Amino acid sequence: MAKSRGMRRKTRKKLRGTEGNIITKAMQRFSEGDIVCIDIDPRVQKGMPHPRFQGLTGRIKGAMGSSYMVEIRDGGKKKALIARPEHLKALE
Repeated sequence: MAKSRGMRRKTRKKLRGTEGNIITKAMQRFSEGDIVCIDIDPRVQKGMPHPRFQGLTGRIKGAMGSSYMVEIRDGGKKKALIARPEHLKALE
């Protein structure tokens, strides 16, 4: 049988269940320039960034519908991720 090469492979510990109200996390609003942490919620598959970006910090670059574009630095390069608010946590 062929090995699975899906996006969520090898994430058993990384994508453990989280606590808290999912509706409250979905209703978060961010503005351009806010600093956020990527905190993937495995209960919501839609708008989930790749698990390799779990725990990274970035800056909100803009909104795209109900999602946000987050700019992060990965190995010296700037990358733009699209993530829904359920997968983001505001830093202050």
